[in-house]
Amino acid sequence: MPGILPVMDRIWFALGALAGLGAVALSAAAAHLRLDAGATAALRDAVQMQGWHALALLVCGVRGGRWCNFAGTFFTLGLLAFCGAVYVRVFAVGIATSSVAPFGGVMLMVGWLMLLIAAFKRRR
Repeated sequence: MPGILPVMDRIWFALGALAGLGAVALSAAAAHLRLDAGATAALRDAVQMQGWHALALLVCGVRGGRWCNFAGTFFTLGLLAFCGAVYVRVFAVGIATSSVAPFGGVMLMVGWLMLLIAAFKRRR
């Protein structure tokens, strides 16, 4: 049926919407929580990163195709690792996540590289 997105495109679109929802919710929480300055700054950075990558996931859902599937996978892994590590550090004080966040950051960069490749590939 024309007009219906393939399954993976719907998944990226849904994950982008969920990540955007989470970014807004966590942003609201950050505005009302009493955290020290360092935790507040880290939380805001992670929320901003989550918001930008929510949009990137939406692009993967709209554009679709093999390379966007790769990009969406890396964006999702990167969000879970990078933002997740920051959220755990802020909300679960005492849990060390220092090696997880850099891995997540690399995954996010690879996702952008995959999206760049998708820009020059034809969709089938």
